[in-house]
Amino acid sequence: MTHTEWSYVVFGILLVLAVIFDLGLFSKKGKPVSLKQALYQTIFWVLLGVGFAVFIWFEDTPHQALEYLSAYFMEWGLSIDNIFVFILIFSFFKIPEDHSNRLLLYGILLAIVLRILFITVGIVLIQKFDWILYVFGVILLITGVKMFSASKDAEFDPDKNFIYRLLREVFRLTDQESGGKMVVRQDGKRYYTRYFVVFVLLAGTDILFALDSIPAVFAITQDKMVIYTSNILAVLGLRSLFFLLKGAVKRFDYLHEGIAIVLVFIGLKMLVAIFNIHIHIVISLLVILLCIGGSIAFSLYKNKQTRKVDNSH
Repeated sequence: MTHTEWSYVVFGILLVLAVIFDLGLFSKKGKPVSLKQALYQTIFWVLLGVGFAVFIWFEDTPHQALEYLSAYFMEWGLSIDNIFVFILIFSFFKIPEDHSNRLLLYGILLAIVLRILFITVGIVLIQKFDWILYVFGVILLITGVKMFSASKDAEFDPDKNFIYRLLREVFRLTDQESGGKMVVRQDGKRYYTRYFVVFVLLAGTDILFALDSIPAVFAITQDKMVIYTSNILAVLGLRSLFFLLKGAVKRFDYLHEGIAIVLVFIGLKMLVAIFNIHIHIVISLLVILLCIGGSIAFSLYKNKQTRKVDNSH
């Protein structure tokens, strides 16, 4: 087997073991996840993600490992923004904590399958039409600029959500409490509960985010193994991040700006390639880490300063 094939095999084994371990130990049915558990789960997934980079470094090449880390941390940062939308959806539909765990898991597993399909299509398109990378660059640049002016106080509005409106048209929906079931029967008819609605919304929301993140990862690398593995490992950590950040949504006021800068940088990185200017992967990794880490640190610092001012009055 080639080095790349070995990397796929090791990744597959790690993925199966991690999901089984996660399902068996971290995902107790009917039990809410505590902040301490969420922290341990998040550390587990991040260590697994970074550990796979170490494996790539020795099994493949250091350059691929750096590409993987850049793609992984960019996806991880974008996932935090994704989590805030998840929190709004769960809050709107009043999903109890004891059912949130499994519901998130099912939504994320579906999102992974759909992302694999999107990435595969993206790879085929780029192989046939290499100019599409520049289109991706323009999309990322526009998205990044728009994020600076986007409202941070948005709430989930079902009437403005295309996926929710489509679900209402296609399925019989019910507000009846179902104990976590996605489908119930009323008067001999099949009805779909709010748990089903949230399950579909989670996957649909992640697909919308993937329209930004997948083009961005193509700007970092066109290595199939790196793209698939970094994307999947970053998405698998979404559930633990949800419970870790659920009570801290308001503490990351400047994360949007950090992610916006990353998207603008990645978009420009794609576009300057037209002039045969190539930005080294180490610079890309540093920019991603500084922007995401810096925006989180600055958010926490500003919140601490605000609390001090409030306490002094």
